[in-house]
Amino acid sequence: MNITADIDPDRIDWSKLDGLVPAIVQHAVNGSVLMLGFMNREALAATLERRRVVFFSRTRQRLWEKGETSGNTLTVVALRLDCDADTLLISAEPSGPVCHTGTATCFGNEPLAAGARLGFLAELEQLIDRRVADNPQGSYTARLYAQGTRRIAQKVGEEGVEAALAAVAGSDPELIGECADLLYHLLVLLRARSMRLDAVIEELERRHQQRRLHAAGSGGAAGSGGAAGSGGAAGSSGQ
Repeated sequence: MNITADIDPDRIDWSKLDGLVPAIVQHAVNGSVLMLGFMNREALAATLERRRVVFFSRTRQRLWEKGETSGNTLTVVALRLDCDADTLLISAEPSGPVCHTGTATCFGNEPLAAGARLGFLAELEQLIDRRVADNPQGSYTARLYAQGTRRIAQKVGEEGVEAALAAVAGSDPELIGECADLLYHLLVLLRARSMRLDAVIEELERRHQQRRLHAAGSGGAAGSGGAAGSGGAAGSSGQ
């Protein structure tokens, strides 16, 4: 994307902090908050030019590119300006640990948001993409992908059966392991069909919204169970 088109420096209110604005950096894939820094006009211009995050260091009183010493840079994906025009939100892809202490973010490794862990599925999708593109020797993903959609679909079926069996007769760790295998193979199957997990999420959201609209239109009659049973495909979404 053309990130320069999204940010007009003249729209930013530079007056509140003597020429500086806070810049919140968010992981472009999993959505976690990585760090907070400050930018002046020159730092923003350097960020847009380099496509890497550049801050203004209040301690050093100079521009400072994140990772200029460690090599753990932040590649810019998108920038947004908040409603008051005095704070920047930067979506970026980190090349390594963001914090100088070695943690993934400057706020530690543990995700704070309930849905943050689900962002790992997007990271796993990217890893699968790399394995398919690079075809490294010994990669199970690359080997499975090369066998084609039919074989991948067969593996999804096998893993689904194993997950069901673990649910009935296995321990909790066994069920978790089989579900992890199933999710992984589903991601590979979607990749084989040139599809992304986002499409599945959008479909679930569409069904959920459709169910809500139906319930609102029926004046609560859906509470009797009528809506929940209508439409076999929609009923399988668990909404």
